[in-house]
Amino acid sequence: MTGNMVALVKECPEPGAVLREVPIPGIADDEVLVKVDYASICGTDVHIYAWNTWAQNRIKTPHIMGHEFAGHIVETGRSVRGFSEGDFVSSETHIYCGHCYQCRIGHSEVCQNLQILGVDRAGAFAEYVAVPERVLWRNDDSVPAAWASIQEPMGNALDTVNSESVAGKTVLVTGAGPIGILAVGIAKAFGATQLFASDLSDYRLGLATQLGADVVLNPTRDDVVTKVLEGTQGVGVDVVLEMSGSEAAFHQGLQALTPAGRMSMLGLPDRPVTVNMTDDVIFKELRLYGVTGRKIFSTWQTVSRLLASRLVDPTPAITHNLKFEDWQQGMDAMVAGTSGKVVLQVSGR
Repeated sequence: MTGNMVALVKECPEPGAVLREVPIPGIADDEVLVKVDYASICGTDVHIYAWNTWAQNRIKTPHIMGHEFAGHIVETGRSVRGFSEGDFVSSETHIYCGHCYQCRIGHSEVCQNLQILGVDRAGAFAEYVAVPERVLWRNDDSVPAAWASIQEPMGNALDTVNSESVAGKTVLVTGAGPIGILAVGIAKAFGATQLFASDLSDYRLGLATQLGADVVLNPTRDDVVTKVLEGTQGVGVDVVLEMSGSEAAFHQGLQALTPAGRMSMLGLPDRPVTVNMTDDVIFKELRLYGVTGRKIFSTWQTVSRLLASRLVDPTPAITHNLKFEDWQQGMDAMVAGTSGKVVLQVSGR
């Protein structure tokens, strides 16, 4: 396909972005071209937009942002066999090589030669995006396109929740941002019996309540550890899901965990974190998990089924459903922390 399309472009190495016309991307033999129906804004997109230190060291401008999307295939490369024009798809955003040690032992989410859609190659904040067949996911037609566009971050939440089973467990989620509140809904669906959520934003704690949190705590006025211990008869929670990247939240989570509990960490601290390994981890016999990406494609299968069955309804988490040209409104809300997931209707602008 030839011609131009509208895309959200990081034009210069400075804060900001602009919606402008660019050429429709060509595709390699093993790629497809997808017409994007919906795309959703991620924290990574906010970093690129704000041009923080990470973005300055990683992104080469000009660059098309965005990696969470759902759409329909309009063109296939000559070697594509598993997908056809018209298929309703999303994409795993960790584009793996398939040949390195991690890929060969079943951990392609941490491929040594990883490329990330919208970071290392042109992204999905555009009318069309080119994607390799090997990372395509065929969506369930019963799942609305806006929901399908958030499967990627929902997969982050799922893998954080399910590092081990939460069935019958008490759980504290530290950080009620978009992925944190999705983690609340998933933990509830998988059988958590008591859910605590903490965040500095009362707005986001309200969203956590809608997704199933039983107790919400704001560290600016609540002693999180004391409240968790009181709510668990002095035992502490079985599981902590650290979604914030805050050092204070990390320490609160360690202290709120019952001995022999587990913590799974998805939040990214912006500097090294100090921890009392002896007293807070080793002598408590805690299990700590780092989580990145998603299991390809078992996580996608579970997320798809959760959405198709409506066992998890993400509607409360999607606080902004905007036209593509209104992206600035959504980005401003993400920067201000006054949103859950922001989705952009790209097609049919």
